[in-house]
Amino acid sequence: MSTASPSIPRPLVRTNQWVIVLSVVVSLITNQYWLLLIPLLSGLIGLFFHFNPIMALAKSFLRKPLNTYIPEDKQQQKFNQTIAVSCLFIAFISFLLRWTIVSIVFSLIVGLAAFIAILGFCIGCYIHFHWSQYRQRRLQAQNQSK
Repeated sequence: MSTASPSIPRPLVRTNQWVIVLSVVVSLITNQYWLLLIPLLSGLIGLFFHFNPIMALAKSFLRKPLNTYIPEDKQQQKFNQTIAVSCLFIAFISFLLRWTIVSIVFSLIVGLAAFIAILGFCIGCYIHFHWSQYRQRRLQAQNQSK
C-alpha cells in the first residue's frame, strides 16, 4: 500500500504557471484584460471540478509516464491555485470597474508569484507553511491552557 500523497507532475504545474505569467504580461501590455480569464477560468474549474483545462492540454504533450516526473504536492498546489484565482479575480473585476491601480497591483502580484515559483521559490508554499505553523502553535497553546 502506497502512503504517498497525491501529486501533480511538475511540468503540468510549470505550464499552468507560465500561462499565468504570459496572460498577465500580455494583458498589461495590450490592455486586453479578458486574457486574465484564461488562467482564472481554468483555475476555477480546477478548484471546483478537479479538472484544470490547461494542465489537461499540457498532459497530452508529456512523453514519459506521469510518475517519472518530479511530483508537486496536490494539496499545496490547490492552496496556491486558490491564491492565484483570488488575485486574478480581483484583478479582472478591478479592470472591469476601471480601478486601474488595484487591477495592475493584483495582476502583478499573481504574475510575479508565478514567475518566482518558476524560478524555484514558491511564495504560496512559504505562506502555507507559516500558516500551518501558526495554526499548530495556536492549537498547542489551547491544549496547554486546558
